[in-house]
Amino acid sequence: MAEPRILPSADLDDGVSIGDGSSIWHLAQVRSGARVGRNVVVGRGAYIGTDVHVGDNCKIQNYALVYEPALLEDGVFIGPAAVLTNDTFPRAINPDGTSKSAHDWEPVGVTCREGASIGARAVCVAPVVIGRWATVAAGAVVVHDVPDYALVAGVPARRIKWVGRSGFPLEQIGDNEYLDQRTGDRFVQDGESLTRVNGEK
Repeated sequence: MAEPRILPSADLDDGVSIGDGSSIWHLAQVRSGARVGRNVVVGRGAYIGTDVHVGDNCKIQNYALVYEPALLEDGVFIGPAAVLTNDTFPRAINPDGTSKSAHDWEPVGVTCREGASIGARAVCVAPVVIGRWATVAAGAVVVHDVPDYALVAGVPARRIKWVGRSGFPLEQIGDNEYLDQRTGDRFVQDGESLTRVNGEK
């Protein structure tokens, strides 16, 4: 696979790892200790925080902000200007008026499981887990964990449909049975969880 492509205007700290075939575009910033996998695209002006782990084949679109200690598994899509936060109770100053430092709070991260997609300008408020192959609609604000294969939308985000690995909504074919017409995958719903039943690992 090809060496990573890093544009001259990108800002990479020391101690960053970039996998083969990855592209870091104009004005992107990748902080110390971040690990970016193979065949990853980091768009213009995107931010990847300290020690963030980005798996293989991810796409982080223009101006997305991925704050530490986020974890992105393989195949995750982060849409333009989406934000993965890391501070549950943000303040610039302490009650006595002194400026907060890194020692005055403990960062918490967002975890995006394999194949998950976060739409443009969506905000995921840490700590939350976005399930495997789930989709967060553009502009949504996620404050609770998102189940595998769920499509969530709104403020706060709620599940409105199920989606398959194709990204398209599933067709209901029985009381608790669903089909992805594009892949042939079949699913069974149990409460607020969905399981692929034909060969899921």
